[in-house]
Amino acid sequence: MPLYEYRCEPCGETFEALVRSAEDRPRCPRCGRSEALTKQISVPAAAQTGTSGRGSSLLPMAGGCGAPACCGGGCAVGG
Repeated sequence: MPLYEYRCEPCGETFEALVRSAEDRPRCPRCGRSEALTKQISVPAAAQTGTSGRGSSLLPMAGGCGAPACCGGGCAVGG
């Protein structure tokens, strides 16, 4: 079930809504309207699998961080 980000044009509220079907109409949590919502472009979240033995990191897994010791995701920075 996709989670979409919306902006209510009348009141300016930005919020996320779980949309289960095409008939499911989200409502603004501030003003309650559903007719004047604009779907926003948002970046999809990705699940991170596996660890490097150093705990989780917010650094990109592919391509590394750009540090000289980093080689295609085996980041030596921040650990």
